[in-house]
Amino acid sequence: MSQKPIRVLVADDSALMRDMISGMLSSDPGIEVVGAVPDPIVAREKIKQLNPDVLTLDIEMPRMDGITFLEKLMALRPMPVVMISSLTQEGADATLRALEIGAVDFIAKPAINLQSGLLAKQTEIVAKVKAAARAHVRQWAPHAAEIAVLKRPPGYSSTEKVILIGASTGGVEALNHLILQMPPDSPAILITQHMPEQFTASFARRLDSVASIRVSEARDGERALPGHAYIAPGDRHLRLCRSGANYTCGVKGTDRVSGHCPSVDVLFHSAAESAGKSAIGVILTGMGKDGADGLLAMRRSGARTLGQDEHSCVVYGMPKVAHEIGASEVEIPLTRIAQEILNLAADGGKRAFRV
Repeated sequence: MSQKPIRVLVADDSALMRDMISGMLSSDPGIEVVGAVPDPIVAREKIKQLNPDVLTLDIEMPRMDGITFLEKLMALRPMPVVMISSLTQEGADATLRALEIGAVDFIAKPAINLQSGLLAKQTEIVAKVKAAARAHVRQWAPHAAEIAVLKRPPGYSSTEKVILIGASTGGVEALNHLILQMPPDSPAILITQHMPEQFTASFARRLDSVASIRVSEARDGERALPGHAYIAPGDRHLRLCRSGANYTCGVKGTDRVSGHCPSVDVLFHSAAESAGKSAIGVILTGMGKDGADGLLAMRRSGARTLGQDEHSCVVYGMPKVAHEIGASEVEIPLTRIAQEILNLAADGGKRAFRV
């Protein structure tokens, strides 16, 4: 029996964008565009009538902006949403807010040559909509309880370990939860999150404003210090390097590795070479397989490795591949990952995981 096509509703105030997105999605036999609407008010009625599997939602629309509509939608009728955003500072901030609320992913409209630039993204757009249809979406709680900073376990040391984290689809929400739990003197953290260059600086600033640790976009050659997290810029690879007794950030290279720049595999392989058993590798929610090979190299070098479990992932792709090839020692819920990291930093990495 053939699988039913994914039913998509397109919401965008631009007739050109509605036509282009609808056409690109409809060109795939696995997708059926059931409607294209100009604003959230009409979208609300069409969602009730058509019950689509995925909604693509523009941020800037008349009568109600996309973020306000997303808040209402995810609180009352959670469904997979892919945001359409602009490559501007305002667009980046709004998109990150949408991902925090529960949007699965986003598509950045090209700043110039809109039509040709968007057509060049057709494969990406189709893949993101298909991944969104399989995503685990959750109801958004506007007044959710604050995430508490974890207490340091006995014997804890922030200088003996370095933490490497890779994430993709769903990673903004996951990293927000994990980083907010880390105490001010946590081990140094290096992060590769698949995200365009215009967005990573905004992401770092947003995390820095709410976390107990300092969060910044990584700079080439800077020392990786305890109590700090360093996020790979969206257009360059991030590596863990050694300079004498110190760890540093290496930020260079624009080639695509495992289909991405920045690549999680690049970060993890560098940790296997530079840190060995002093590293802790974590692979979070994401589409595809980037990071799995690098995490396996880390495990073989003596590092401790863990993956986010299927139930807590927005998209169970990267952790699934890592688990299948034996790269992650264990898979655990997102809510427990930060505590496991601190436990490993408390006993020199010898502790068994609590499954």
